[in-house]
Amino acid sequence: MSHDVPSELVTALKRLKLGKILDTLPERLALAKQQKMIHQDLLLLLLHDEIARRDSKSAQERARSAQLDPEMRIERWDETAKVTFDKTLLNELMSMRFIDEHAHVVIVGPVGTGKTFLAHSIGQAASRQRKSVLLLSADRMLKTLKHSRLDNSHETEMRKLVAVDLLIVDDFALDAMDATESRDISELLTERHRAGSMIVTSNRTPDEWLATFADPVRAQSTIDRFANNAYDLVIDGESYRPRLKPSIHKRAKPGQEAHA
Repeated sequence: MSHDVPSELVTALKRLKLGKILDTLPERLALAKQQKMIHQDLLLLLLHDEIARRDSKSAQERARSAQLDPEMRIERWDETAKVTFDKTLLNELMSMRFIDEHAHVVIVGPVGTGKTFLAHSIGQAASRQRKSVLLLSADRMLKTLKHSRLDNSHETEMRKLVAVDLLIVDDFALDAMDATESRDISELLTERHRAGSMIVTSNRTPDEWLATFADPVRAQSTIDRFANNAYDLVIDGESYRPRLKPSIHKRAKPGQEAHA
């Protein structure tokens, strides 16, 4: 509450674009008085508060720009789900070292087992670590690239897909691709090889992707390079989707009951 703070200080902080410090300043001043904190320690505490606020806002903006679902974060994963995967590998992926290595990730499993959730979760963690991320469904990405050929923006669209630190392609290889789509995917995988990281979710393993290409022979070397530079996170078990189904009980606050 800014009325507990001298007006001259309020004005100075706002001119320096540090107005958000006022949200917690009264509490910090009270804490400093209680603990007899020296001035430089109080100043450092206030600056750390501001850094944390800005980092959080920046991460949220990057995640929104990446088209990541804010509800799909690893801390919201339901541990009671009857789904199995290598948790040691997931922990390693959450460290983001695979991005520094320009390695890829293939998340494979049956329909509804949480592949998309985990892909979003890794993307959210990457955003918090200041990585640039973009998530697209394979179908939408291929349609955008195909349409971009009509207005001569294909090179621009491809650059967007190549430029980010982490590109997440969801639901890949669901359907057979025509010659144009096959060429676009081959070009994308080639351009990002050792130049940036990808996460691909699919119901099919990479050795089954070949059958979806219009020219499997030409695609074979591209897929082989991709697969041999990728971590395989294999998921199995029951569908995770019912746990994401909206419910008034999920919205009810602790101590309150939702009435029918």
